[in-house]
Amino acid sequence: MPVSKLEELPTGGGGRWPLCGRGFKSIHWGDMEVGYTQAGPSDASPAYVGLPGGVCMCPHYGYVFSGRIRCVYPSSKWPDEVAEAGDVYFFRAGHHLIYEEPTKALELNPADALQTLMDHVEAYAQDLVAANKELT
Repeated sequence: MPVSKLEELPTGGGGRWPLCGRGFKSIHWGDMEVGYTQAGPSDASPAYVGLPGGVCMCPHYGYVFSGRIRCVYPSSKWPDEVAEAGDVYFFRAGHHLIYEEPTKALELNPADALQTLMDHVEAYAQDLVAANKELT
């Protein structure tokens, strides 16, 4: 049975997503990706451009240790959902995440959906790095 301390989870998904690695640790166990995120304040919305509907299609199940996450469902009538320190949450697919404060959260995500999302986010980060190199 896999067991790990949060601080011992592999950085950047064990090298799968190196540009996302500073604040993101995760490991693939069975059908789930177990992740620990330290983020914010930040709006992840720009990273979803190019995904179907321009939204995150990965549902997230998690717990917030500290901080505050706002989940917005663009182009829908669904209200925003907010999870803050001490909250357990489920954010359905079709959202944007906004880290309103510096946040530490544990997430359990369907591995295939998170893989698709993180591969896209890693490509987005690579484009940002390339654009910065071209500007200098």
